[in-house]
Amino acid sequence: MSDLESLSAELEGLAERLRSGELEGAPAAEAVERCAELAARLGAELDATARNTERGDLEGQERLL
Repeated sequence: MSDLESLSAELEGLAERLRSGELEGAPAAEAVERCAELAARLGAELDATARNTERGDLEGQERLL
């Protein structure tokens, strides 16, 4: 399982627990904070992947020139 998949699975699991009402008070607040951390890490991973993909595409284009 990739980092993106594991982060996404954890985020989905926490979100489901929050939606179900299983968590209340401090545990719910901690879960919300963890969701925010996971979302930020996922965003950073996706940005890095997109940048690497773009660089790869540009390098291929430079070779053609």
